[in-house]
Amino acid sequence: MSDTAKLIYKGAEYELPLIYGTEGDDAIDIRNLRNQSGLITFDPGLGNTGSCQSEVTFIDGEKGILRYRGISLDALEHHPNFVEVALMLIFGELPSKAQYERFSTSLTNNANLDEDMKHHFAGFPRSAPPMAVLSAMISTLSCFHPEFLELEDATQVERVAARLISKVRTLAAYAYRRSLGLPYNYPDPSLPYVSNFLHMMFSEPYRQYSIDDEVLAALNMVLILHADHEQNCSTSTVRMVGSSGANLFASCAAGVSALWGPLHGGANMAVIEMLEAIHNGNMTTEEYVALAKDKDSPVRLMGFGHRVYRNFDPRATILREVSEKLLERMGRKDPLLSIARKLEEIALKDSYFIERKLYPNVDFYSGIILRAIGIPTNMFTVIFAIGRLPGWIAHWYEQKRQVYTGNKQSAYTVRTKRGW
Repeated sequence: MSDTAKLIYKGAEYELPLIYGTEGDDAIDIRNLRNQSGLITFDPGLGNTGSCQSEVTFIDGEKGILRYRGISLDALEHHPNFVEVALMLIFGELPSKAQYERFSTSLTNNANLDEDMKHHFAGFPRSAPPMAVLSAMISTLSCFHPEFLELEDATQVERVAARLISKVRTLAAYAYRRSLGLPYNYPDPSLPYVSNFLHMMFSEPYRQYSIDDEVLAALNMVLILHADHEQNCSTSTVRMVGSSGANLFASCAAGVSALWGPLHGGANMAVIEMLEAIHNGNMTTEEYVALAKDKDSPVRLMGFGHRVYRNFDPRATILREVSEKLLERMGRKDPLLSIARKLEEIALKDSYFIERKLYPNVDFYSGIILRAIGIPTNMFTVIFAIGRLPGWIAHWYEQKRQVYTGNKQSAYTVRTKRGW
């Protein structure tokens, strides 16, 4: 196999090195192309361009594959622990019991915000978009933790990652409570990560929020499935800002702003709005699909198709099952889930969608799960940001479209076999 590719331009030949990804996603290295030939490449959207080498996440859009550090989503589905996945993404391997307990303790000990930060929440109008508040408050954290503006080793990275992943829940919950004029709930050190977030969101004075195991599993899975997705808009933004030497707080605040866009993190809100429009408009799913196929109609079928996947989004398959289990456990029949299932059924049999490879994506079912838990629509993208934060941190720390050079498909090793 040749280690170079040959470019012929105006009779001259140029040898360009090849980079080999571990999963076959090889690349032509054009870093010296302009110096050698005077040419540059033109690739709007970076659909054919690897912007970096990375060992974090691998995606095969044609086959519908998504792996974190070589581990498939199917394995994580049966062990839904967001904290464990966060550690794996950031540091590259499944944590030992000691590593996990140390990080979990750090999450618990750092959930509180400095009391002075509450004054900043009061400066926002109650109608302020939660993502605007979240971005501003993550940036504000840098003022309260100047010791983490420059990081020198993995120990410091772990310490700042624990603070940011822990405090982002508190920031999100406080923004939500502030928008409703409700008192803030302090973090409860007796509760694990996801339970503590739900407590801060929904507990009332003298009435603790009752947390169901199925709700915990569902929200853990939503966060896990949003934890990373290669070089998307927000992750590329975090890496771009971080490449200037900007600190982790500033870089992740920029990531939140990028995620805020309706074409990125806001897509699941659009799905819920579509399902509600069908339900409230007394429209059949067949009628809506017909409008979506009409090129002269402004109607679009939201939650279908993906820039990367030309097959089923593997996250959507998992979330469909999670949504059904959750609603069954709650004894609730959500008409929006029924509409969603009918839309999926119609689209998967319709040649219009099949030929265009428009399959359900992660946004199609995630909103139904969040709605069932009681999280309002304007907080959906905030939940996305909480889930995506470990991926942002992992890429910021790595700083190296990407060539995947990490593990090939790996087995998930259960905790008992890792000495737990």
